[in-house]
Amino acid sequence: MIEYTEGIYTYYVYILTNKSRSVLYTGVTNNLKTRLQQHREKTNLNSFTSKYNVHYLIYFEKFTWIQLAIEREKEIKNLSRAKKLALIMEQNPNMDFWEF
Repeated sequence: MIEYTEGIYTYYVYILTNKSRSVLYTGVTNNLKTRLQQHREKTNLNSFTSKYNVHYLIYFEKFTWIQLAIEREKEIKNLSRAKKLALIMEQNPNMDFWEF
């Protein structure tokens, strides 16, 4: 059995959307502010987020263990769009764009 105690790092699982809120993107990072800046600046022009102009933060969760963050990211990615929207709306009912 694996027992997790409080970790010393912070990891984020996040969901981004585009301006019209028609696309959802789920990712994981250890520095949400920097990662959002990379999405906005389109540092990788061939990426999904660059292609669809996805850089508006609408949801995130914090973790202290990367293994748990990656597991949660995979879990969210496997949800249907309807379930992702329900998850987002629990935390952000108006799907407002957040700054971090």
